Amino acid sequence: MSVLVTGGAGYIGSHVVRALSMAGLECVVVDDLSSGHREFVPAEVDFVDTTILDSTLMAKVMVEREIEAVVHLAGFKYAGVSVQRPLHTYEQNVQGTVSLLQAMHESDVDKIVFSSSAAVYGTPDVDIVTEATPTAPESPYGESKLIGEWLLRDAARAFPLHHTSLRYFNVVGSAVPELYDTSPHNLFPLVIEALVEGRTPRINGTDYPTPDGTCERDYIHVADLAEAHVVAAKKLLAGVGLEPVYNLGSGDGVSVREIMDAVAQASGIPFEPEVGDRRPGDPARIVASGEIAARDLDWQMRHSLIEMVRSAWDARTRPTA
Repeated sequence: MSVLVTGGAGYIGSHVVRALSMAGLECVVVDDLSSGHREFVPAEVDFVDTTILDSTLMAKVMVEREIEAVVHLAGFKYAGVSVQRPLHTYEQNVQGTVSLLQAMHESDVDKIVFSSSAAVYGTPDVDIVTEATPTAPESPYGESKLIGEWLLRDAARAFPLHHTSLRYFNVVGSAVPELYDTSPHNLFPLVIEALVEGRTPRINGTDYPTPDGTCERDYIHVADLAEAHVVAAKKLLAGVGLEPVYNLGSGDGVSVREIMDAVAQASGIPFEPEVGDRRPGDPARIVASGEIAARDLDWQMRHSLIEMVRSAWDARTRPTA
């Protein structure tokens, strides 16, 4: 069985490709390398360097490679930047998904796992987010992910389409040393890069209504996330019906201060973070329940915070030839 992975050269996508391959599923990766890395894709994996906006080429790839399911991770993933680049965000995430679904329909590919986001919830007013929590995205990125879910729903009403969307929160860590998060906007790489460059990491706000005054977020290891994609894809291929959306969360928040302490421990570099003002729009706490995903997708938090941090640090600082 062949699975098409869009965005398979990215940080998350490359982990998903490896997990699918280890599960015995042949992968074909499509990525335009706008934020992905060719070296993240194993040499033995079929790689197509193109954009998903080319519906005709996507349909050709699906037919020629005998694709049976799609794992859709391609997209513009920077929520903050999406506010300055809304048209680009919608083109990549909304039009890209439309194009992909059109190619699937033309090629009779009727199974898709969609990479969604906790950004669809905006700033929830509950301590624990569930799939029933109202969606209220606050950025073009979050809106585009919610529209992607709607597109799958509406397409499934018009033609055969078996689908599920995985809403996940803060993805961190590395499963293999050669893969690491290269985002210039995520907390882990920001903290690690600061230490690598001899700078002091920064905390934005220490006066939140949390135990230590810093924001609490839901952090999950990328390997656990990748495994959930594998289970979802295999179940769809086996004809098992899934819920339209799943939260992949820990059910327990981790504060920014706790992350700083864990990075100091993992790196062996003691430091006291600089303290800045709150960033506008940063909620005090966002934590999700993963109970439904645990029921259907064998979702588990298999890694501790220090394991997440240490794997991220080791991958970023590993010696290279």
